[in-house]
Amino acid sequence: MAEEKKRRPYQGKPGKGGNNQNRGKFVPRGTRGPRRDNRNQQNVEVNVGDKLLITIKRLGINGEGIGYYKRKITFIPGALPDEVVDVVVTNVTEKFIEARIRKIKKRSPQRVEPVDNQEVGGFELEHLAYDGQLEFKRDVIRQALEKYKPEGYEQFDLRPTIGMDEPDGYRNKAQFPVREVNGQLAVGMYKRNSHDLVDLPKVSTQHPATLKVVRKVRDILADMEMPIYNERKNSGIVKTLIARVSETTGDVQLTIVTNGKYLPSADELIARINQELPEVVSVHQNINSDKTSLVWGEDTKLLWGSEYITETINGKTFKLSPRAFLQLNPRQTQRLYNEAISALDLTQADKLIDAYSGVGTIGITLADHAGEVRGMDTVPEAIDDANENALDNGVKNAAYYTGAAEDLIPRWANEGWVADALVVDPPRTGLDEELRLTILDTQPDKFVYVSCNASTLARDLVDLTRVYNVEYIQSIDMFPQTARWEGIVKFTKKTK
Repeated sequence: MAEEKKRRPYQGKPGKGGNNQNRGKFVPRGTRGPRRDNRNQQNVEVNVGDKLLITIKRLGINGEGIGYYKRKITFIPGALPDEVVDVVVTNVTEKFIEARIRKIKKRSPQRVEPVDNQEVGGFELEHLAYDGQLEFKRDVIRQALEKYKPEGYEQFDLRPTIGMDEPDGYRNKAQFPVREVNGQLAVGMYKRNSHDLVDLPKVSTQHPATLKVVRKVRDILADMEMPIYNERKNSGIVKTLIARVSETTGDVQLTIVTNGKYLPSADELIARINQELPEVVSVHQNINSDKTSLVWGEDTKLLWGSEYITETINGKTFKLSPRAFLQLNPRQTQRLYNEAISALDLTQADKLIDAYSGVGTIGITLADHAGEVRGMDTVPEAIDDANENALDNGVKNAAYYTGAAEDLIPRWANEGWVADALVVDPPRTGLDEELRLTILDTQPDKFVYVSCNASTLARDLVDLTRVYNVEYIQSIDMFPQTARWEGIVKFTKKTK
């Protein structure tokens, strides 16, 4: 029975998954027995350009198909478990081979037809039926736990992934570079592992409003002959277009990232945007003169319109400045926060710390269930927004402070304010080492970890399981069609 439970059947319908009983099974990595013996894999003779026939055994954490050529692990983007694929080798290292598909000799019953350009990132799993994607994301955390082996990981309750009824059109922000490509203005994303920009008139995961705005602004920029950034020469003006839509109001916030302070014909540009895109309620300029992979520069100024847009989550309304962090999938964000509320099981007597608070979305949502909430973040603008959001929502028991959690938590404890509950929502890098030690030292009774990276979560659990049991890990699909993972961990303190 245990084996059968792991090998959950998943049905799909062409395009997005669904209820076709003949779709077959997605088989998690953990059901396939021990890893292959990789001894002597370094001695495998293979060269770039060689053609190989590979049977796919499983999916890796980035959604790529994994097979073996003479015991040497081979990564093949776009391939699915149980497929037999004719491939050409694109890269050879001491430890692994990379290859691309030439022809699929045997197709997985889970394969569906993707609708987007898979040359770019963000659609790594679009060829996999949606139910299979959900099981993959439970398997991602299983793989991470097997790698780091936190105490008791074999017995962790890995709950089935919470998916979406309609797994498309969910991304509330488009952040697209602008470049001239073959004499035409392109707005889109880079090909994987390159700086070759692909113009994308269609992106199924984007909210239609964000895509409409960046495409129309592209047309306006082209018509105005606006100077466009040239990466090679580090010249030109307009680098990136960022459009964020409020799921609640439909308002769109536009930010134009420029290579320097000067934006020529700014008044004309804004007038055109006003006329042709009435849904745009604000236009900001962000200045990033550095030749860097970072999109945002330090200086952002309002050119026209409202300083904020607002989004409502679980009855609470949040002001969002251009750089304020908000989950990219507002529909799933409500489910995520509801899971956090359930996992923490707060009472009016509880003092709650909201670490990595951003603009306060989690803490303010939880404030109705707690006695007092204190949050912190290292970004002063985010803290300003968080306190203003608390005020705007009439939340009087939440306050936010600028600083690192590992500094503020012990300071508050020394002052006599000791938290009963803790929620953390760190970036992909996971918990700061000092914060992990602080948590082990203070040991709040109620503790929930919201993670966006299974690997760093599993790493952090090695320390955290010294004093906490993992009651369960709930995966939530925040990014359908991608290999990105999000989940919630509920902890209970170990009895001494």
